[in-house]
Amino acid sequence: MIVSNINVFASVAESEGFGINTDLIETNVLNLAVVIGVLVYFGKDIVSDTLKTRKEAILKSLQDADNKFQEATDKLNEAKKQFEFAKVKAEEIRAQGLVTADKSSKKLLARVEDDIKRLEESKVATLRFEEEKAITEVCEKVSRLALEQAVENLNKRLDPALQKRIIQLNIALLGNLATK
Repeated sequence: MIVSNINVFASVAESEGFGINTDLIETNVLNLAVVIGVLVYFGKDIVSDTLKTRKEAILKSLQDADNKFQEATDKLNEAKKQFEFAKVKAEEIRAQGLVTADKSSKKLLARVEDDIKRLEESKVATLRFEEEKAITEVCEKVSRLALEQAVENLNKRLDPALQKRIIQLNIALLGNLATK
């Protein structure tokens, strides 16, 4: 079909004096110049529009890429600032934690020392109390034993005649006291 169309153009060209010569050997520079001129004349608008559209698309892509790059740079700078802030804050928290730990440690040591002193005082007081209690018990036991021995000695020495004499002597003493 294409060949028949070309033949139609060829026959029209022969009858009118102007046309496309399909024989490659017979074509000359003039025919090529005409074809190129027609292509340039009619094709420049299409090529120009296509290039313009492509140029606009490329420029838009470059602008978008530049905007995204700027946005990414801004976000990176913001992230760096936040990182530095977080780093400073973490250092402050760490330092504060060390200070707090040191204070807590000192308070705990002071409390432990106070508890040790109280326990030592309590121990000394308990030992004194137990010592006094033991001394009191020993004194009571010694007193009781001495009293028991004294009673036993008295019972051994005290016969009825001596008892009678002691009673009379006490009565005489009481009588002397009453007269005074």
